[in-house]
Amino acid sequence: MLRIARDLVIDEDDIEIGFVRASGPGGQNVNKLSTAAQLRFDTRKLTLPEDAAIRLARVAGQRMTKDGVIVIHAQRFRTQERNRQDAIDRLVEILTEAMVRPKPRRATKPTFGSKQRRLEGKKRRSDVKAGRGGGRGFDD
Repeated sequence: MLRIARDLVIDEDDIEIGFVRASGPGGQNVNKLSTAAQLRFDTRKLTLPEDAAIRLARVAGQRMTKDGVIVIHAQRFRTQERNRQDAIDRLVEILTEAMVRPKPRRATKPTFGSKQRRLEGKKRRSDVKAGRGGGRGFDD
């Protein structure tokens, strides 16, 4: 059992992990061994609140299929075990991020002092510009 949040626990039996050949550099090893982990997790087995399910779809992005299955391809490491653990860690990270409710933004008004400082800066800049190019300095 993996504990994601206080009220979300997933069974490790619900996670399917298969191993495929990794792409990229690695010499002869890459052609012989299947070290890349491909994790599949069906999110329909979870009972998530409506808002968390929407956030999960947004956080998972292209890693989630239309059927609600999250597919994670991990091939960072050279061993199956490390890639397997990496895939599980990434799944936990996605689910944890989806469970966090964003804080609502409360609109605030600028303080009187900040308004005064802004206007003072504008006035100072206006005076600098007004002092430029007052006429020709040479007698013609």
